[in-house]
Amino acid sequence: MTDPAIGLGPIAGIDSSVKRALNDLLGGGAASVLTVTFGLSYALLIFAGPLSPYLSYGIAATFVSSAVLALVIGLGSSLPFAVAAPDSSTAAVTGILAASLVERIEAANPSAPLLSPVLITLALSTVLTGVVLCGLGLTRMGRAIRYVPYPVVGGFLGATGLLIVTGAIRVITGHPLQWTTLPHFINGVTLSELGAACAMALVLYLTWHRSRSPFGLPIILIGGMLTAHLAFWVTGVSLDEARAMGWTFQPPPAAAFMVPWHVDGFIHYPWFAVPDLLGNLIAVIFVTASSTLFNTTGIEVAVHREANLERELNMTGVANMLTGVLGGYAGCISVSRSILNFSSGGRGRLSGLTAAAISLLMLAVAPELLGFMPKFVLGGLLLYLGADQLHKWIIESRKRLSRLEYLSLIAIIAIIVVWGFVPGILIGVIIGCATFAFSAARVESIKYSFDGSEYRSSLDRSRDDQEVLLAHGGKIQGLNLQSYLFFGSANRLYQHVKLLLHERPECRYLLFDFKLVTGVDSSAAYSFAQIKRSAADLGVELILVHLSAAAEKVLRSSDFIGDGVTLIPELDRALEWCENELIAQHQGLAQEEASLRDWFTGILDSEHDADELIRRCHRLEVEAGEIIVQAGDPADSMHFILEGRVGIMVPADDDRTTRVRSLGRYTTIGEMGLVSRTPRSATIQAEVDSVLYVLNTLQFDEIKQEDPALSHKLLTYFVSVMAERLTFANRTIAVLRR
Repeated sequence: MTDPAIGLGPIAGIDSSVKRALNDLLGGGAASVLTVTFGLSYALLIFAGPLSPYLSYGIAATFVSSAVLALVIGLGSSLPFAVAAPDSSTAAVTGILAASLVERIEAANPSAPLLSPVLITLALSTVLTGVVLCGLGLTRMGRAIRYVPYPVVGGFLGATGLLIVTGAIRVITGHPLQWTTLPHFINGVTLSELGAACAMALVLYLTWHRSRSPFGLPIILIGGMLTAHLAFWVTGVSLDEARAMGWTFQPPPAAAFMVPWHVDGFIHYPWFAVPDLLGNLIAVIFVTASSTLFNTTGIEVAVHREANLERELNMTGVANMLTGVLGGYAGCISVSRSILNFSSGGRGRLSGLTAAAISLLMLAVAPELLGFMPKFVLGGLLLYLGADQLHKWIIESRKRLSRLEYLSLIAIIAIIVVWGFVPGILIGVIIGCATFAFSAARVESIKYSFDGSEYRSSLDRSRDDQEVLLAHGGKIQGLNLQSYLFFGSANRLYQHVKLLLHERPECRYLLFDFKLVTGVDSSAAYSFAQIKRSAADLGVELILVHLSAAAEKVLRSSDFIGDGVTLIPELDRALEWCENELIAQHQGLAQEEASLRDWFTGILDSEHDADELIRRCHRLEVEAGEIIVQAGDPADSMHFILEGRVGIMVPADDDRTTRVRSLGRYTTIGEMGLVSRTPRSATIQAEVDSVLYVLNTLQFDEIKQEDPALSHKLLTYFVSVMAERLTFANRTIAVLRR
């Protein structure tokens, strides 16, 4: 598209500036062909039904709009070859605005005049559209429309395509497509007219749609008109009879240009209808703004030129304000006309001026031309334009959108057609946001995970320290987070952490690296609070790294940051801190395990069996007052008390508990339940800070299967302990019997 398909090659004796001017004239003339043909169809689309007697005013408004838009955009656009005019989407929503006004006027007073209120409404809506566009351009807020979810825009434009199709049916038959008007469509003439229009639309699709030749469209339309008149001649139908049967348009009077700004018109304006028109007015503004941005982007891609979007919005705003002052309706830069001009050799601003001049010329020629035009020719053009837009957004968009996005697009189209543009926009934005939230929640919030045995700080350490970290590095678990954390992704993170802590019960330090996190919302803070509770129950310290000020504020507001949560600026420093904690603990643990080994060696009479039992047990630290096991719980473990003291508590009167016995270091508790698998008969509570080693039923069963000798020694030890306790109980009973 960067090389002109039609242009003037080197001609001796002709100055280069003259050649550029001739190319601009040729390109502007080619683009004007589309402006003229589309303009006639847009006038019929807007001034249909009750407004059809005023079609000459609609033709005048159309070509005044085309001339002003082409002139202003041609002089001020950042793309010098750009050609502007009313667009199919803007014409469709403008037609809906006019039809809504007429419907409300006729409902209130069937004999009230229609022309003046309609012209005032179109002019005011166009001026207001221009003001909004200039505001978007001056404040640089125009780019915000690109944040509107794509299915919402697609559904909006797809709905306008459907409205163009229904408007085309009204142009062809003279009746709107409604349940109450269906009987009018069940007759031979109406069905024949619709069939001819569909055939015309099919011809346009099979020929001009694929070639986009600058002269293809007028040739096809003229061919359709000649074919229709030839059919009239062959069947013996005169032109007047064809008009009476509805095959051709009634010849409107000469295009009547009228500025709508009259005091009498404002006095008798139906102001009661304004609240009901606000939705359609918003639709005109939204469609014109979005069409300006999307069409500009489309031209950028096609011709490899960069445009200034703010400037395009400003110039389109100025053009629409001037158009509204002169009684026209909204329009914007056109993709098809601008690219056709560029392909024909147009590169300068003379192309837009040429298109403007030809549009003004059509004010005198268009009414006479329309008097000979069969309805199915222009109606078929409208059907093609509407069907082409529907195909783009309903068929082609299926390839670009996910199933959920596509279904939301179809839903938005249905909502707009049934309830109107404003409900469609609002519900569409809600659907788009919900779709985005659902999709974003499925994005993995964890980029990667690691543990301290494989990923360490940059600090060089001694061999002894390295051996400690190699053996116990799994107690450090890290998660590198990414993207935006909100209720969906944060809940998935919470579920992942729960599973991680279940699969890695040895974990004591859990690091969260926020370096790639773009934000955190309040619902995510709730998920982190859940993570904190789960970690606290297991004695896991949480470390937050690279936490931004905004994220820290959100997490502090939920009381997440506090005891059990440490903030460290850098990941390397956080790893070093955790490693230092581990090394310090296990230097003390080495002495503790030596003491435990001595105890177990005395019990089992073998250092090997002592080491094997230590390997099967896991260490448990409890604070004073902490419940170790609860009465009635399943007896799934026993405890070796290495340090501290625990009490055996039984229920008493008034919901109190009574301590019946205390056990100190180098004693065991729960061995009877481990063997008999009966529920706990008493509650065990730490009386002071204590260190216990726990042997659960799973490990005990594995010992019985894999090491019967050790199992036999343990059972012998359990019997000796119970025998000692039974002897003690017998002595106590003997004392009590004295």
